[in-house]
Amino acid sequence: QVQLVESGGGLVQAGGSLRLSCSASGRSFSIGVMGWFRQAPGKQRELVATINSEGATNYADSVKGRFTISRVNAKNTLFLQMSSLKPEDTAVYYCAADRFDRLYYYAMDYWGKGTPVTVSS
Repeated sequence: QVQLVESGGGLVQAGGSLRLSCSASGRSFSIGVMGWFRQAPGKQRELVATINSEGATNYADSVKGRFTISRVNAKNTLFLQMSSLKPEDTAVYYCAADRFDRLYYYAMDYWGKGTPVTVSS
């Protein structure tokens, strides 16, 4: 099993920045692709970005150019740098990971409990 714990969420004004972190523990050596997803109130969970073990990335159109996903494999840590935040970015952000290293695969094996991000206008 793999445990994922997110941190870094909070309240920020529109136009501001925030950095999310996710720490993996347990059988973290089995992790391939990692990603961030988000769920806004009353909406379905959606992709934010994924990154494979070689550093290739994939972003949702809504965050391209504003968000940057990165990982440090040696430390089993995932990051999401969010800039130029908009009120519509308000959501609970979830860290996720999968055994396979497929960049465009979103049915992840492992999920964190989420960290809330609120962007005020």
